[in-house]
Amino acid sequence: MNNNNRRRNFRPRSQKNNFRRRNGSVNSTGSNNFTSNGNINFNRNGSMNNIHNVEKTMQKFNQLAKDAQSNGDPVLAQNYLQHADHYLRRLNELSEKKTHSFDKTRSTEEQSSQGNISQDDNTQTTN
Repeated sequence: MNNNNRRRNFRPRSQKNNFRRRNGSVNSTGSNNFTSNGNINFNRNGSMNNIHNVEKTMQKFNQLAKDAQSNGDPVLAQNYLQHADHYLRRLNELSEKKTHSFDKTRSTEEQSSQGNISQDDNTQTTN
């Protein structure tokens, strides 16, 4: 008898939390990590919030576009250039955010150091 076409009935996993989860958390509320629009909320390790990752990905798509152009495929080259353009915008956004946060911390440090100087002046004049 040929068993190749027969479906196997695998034993389903129990719903108990007796197996290891990737992030180590146990979801006791019963929700299944869906956001309000129905998309699954993924927690990516290689997220595109790192400027170096974004820059490297942008360079990769630029190189792929050059290769596609040299192979005579202008449609694929344009596709890769659009991807590279997306990562360029993302890179500009992240670098702007970084400079903004750097300026903000710098101005906060300057204000706190000026506050310390004026406090020192007040203590010297009272003595």
